[in-house]
Amino acid sequence: MSDGAQRSLLPNGLRDVLAPEAAHEARVLEDLLAHFHGYGYDRIEPPLVEFEDNLLDGVGSAMGPHTFRLMDPVSQRMMGVRADMTPQIARIAATRLHKQPRPLRLAYGGSVLRVSGTQLRPEREFKQAGCELIGVDSPDADAEAIEVAAGALRHIGVKALSVDICVPTLVPAVCDALDVDLSAALKALDVKDADAVDALGGEGAPVLKALLAASGPAVRAIEMLNGFAHVRPIADAAARLTAVLDCLSRAMPDLTVTVDPVERKGFEYQQGVSFTFFARGVRGELGRGGRYRLAGRDEAGTGFTLYLDSILRAMPVPVRDARVLLPWRTPSAEAARLREEGWVAVATLDAGAAPDAEAKRLGCTHVYQDGKVVEAAA
Repeated sequence: MSDGAQRSLLPNGLRDVLAPEAAHEARVLEDLLAHFHGYGYDRIEPPLVEFEDNLLDGVGSAMGPHTFRLMDPVSQRMMGVRADMTPQIARIAATRLHKQPRPLRLAYGGSVLRVSGTQLRPEREFKQAGCELIGVDSPDADAEAIEVAAGALRHIGVKALSVDICVPTLVPAVCDALDVDLSAALKALDVKDADAVDALGGEGAPVLKALLAASGPAVRAIEMLNGFAHVRPIADAAARLTAVLDCLSRAMPDLTVTVDPVERKGFEYQQGVSFTFFARGVRGELGRGGRYRLAGRDEAGTGFTLYLDSILRAMPVPVRDARVLLPWRTPSAEAARLREEGWVAVATLDAGAAPDAEAKRLGCTHVYQDGKVVEAAA
């Protein structure tokens, strides 16, 4: 392998982001954050690296297996590179901003790094953008989180959007209420194995099998859940989901909504209504979120995280901005005027360069000639 090839080799799951994708990703991130701000979510920026015990406290404990660790040479304490930004926002809300009025609305955007990728997301470093709504535990707050995220995705041009809603705590609560082996139930439900659910036996098997069958369009799912109103955890979940769906139907009546009562993967720290966003034909989830509680304050929170790598796959391929070649030593005032008009104005540094040939070489579609912008020769 040549020295150049060796230097360009990166670890699995990491990559260089080149033009025009890098600029496109930056614009998309800023567009998302601007949309969040329109709903009153103020942007904050936590550090990329924190002390390990802070980073993995509370809701962050679920991210332990995904977190890179390193020794701080100054404090001699272990630090972690953030694998998810939600735990950091929760920490800030519970400490630095604990005296701020509730509900507290916070937004964020930045890179995260994980120990390993997954089959659907092989990338180990990617950018996140999201919001957290702290201090309110209500269906309206759950619905707002979904509305803000869905609205942001639509705002940047994502088509065929859908959201799948779940309650990760429902199956454990049902198993406890009906005396079902939780480990066996989760093993069967995680792979959607109806026969294995049947094999659980007892009073719980038909109930869990019904929960498994209820997965699908929201209206149908709620109808099936209401058929088990005698099981308290299901009745409570159905009531909360119904209230959330009522709020969503008023805010976004055309949003495709499904419900999966047995879904729990990836919702390790969520303790209530949770959700995942998808777009038809796009690999992987666009984002996810849900309800949790802040460590040390027993305070309610809900929010979401959107994944820029998946979102970019759901959007048109970026194209370069219009570029015009400036002949050698074009007056600075003229160059400034063109840039103010929106052109990317690239200066020629070679006095003897032929304008059309130089434009082609530097990726310019136009040339500035005799005070006018004209198309470069093919």
